Amino acid sequence: MRKIAIAWLGGVVAVLAIAVPSAGAQSVGGCQLDGTAQFSPGLNSSSQPFNYSFGGALEGCQSSQSGAPASGTVSAGQTIVEQVTNSITGVTHTVTYQQPIPTGTGGCGSSTTQGEALSTWADGTTTVVSYSTTGALAAVHLSGTVVPSMTLSAVNAEPGDPATFTIATTRYAGESAVGLLAFEPPDPTACTTPAGTATAGISGVLGLGSP
Repeated sequence: MRKIAIAWLGGVVAVLAIAVPSAGAQSVGGCQLDGTAQFSPGLNSSSQPFNYSFGGALEGCQSSQSGAPASGTVSAGQTIVEQVTNSITGVTHTVTYQQPIPTGTGGCGSSTTQGEALSTWADGTTTVVSYSTTGALAAVHLSGTVVPSMTLSAVNAEPGDPATFTIATTRYAGESAVGLLAFEPPDPTACTTPAGTATAGISGVLGLGSP
């Protein structure tokens, strides 16, 4: 089996290094990630359900696809501001939409999570990944698939504003994602407290693979 740098979006923790896709997979591309995850409630030594969000910058991207952008951003469970047309008044409104919020079960010692992440590239193209993670201590394994779209729910819509907003995948459709991730809280001792750690830094290698 050929190893390639293919870790993707960040799930509950930071991407660490090298991922291994299925046999015969081809490398599509990879980026450096610098980002942060927030957890609610904070993660500690106990196992419990939690929600989280993630956001980061993608830099130094390289791809086997000609003309692919060298940078972008990735997010999960965050809000996005969009310009939409009100169906009643015909006026353009600025509406805040909520991405699907990733969920998980576990704590600092081990966890499983699932969610959807959106990558927005420098040229305006987008990639939506449906993913899951399993982890033990600092090491987390992520696997996922690029899906056609992500549907967001309005947070502050007025009557006549669209209740949902859909963002379609326009780059890397049909690709798969897999990665090794690392959990990097700013204060690891917070994992031993009742409140736990509410945030963790994200950094590492991101990529996608073609089966």
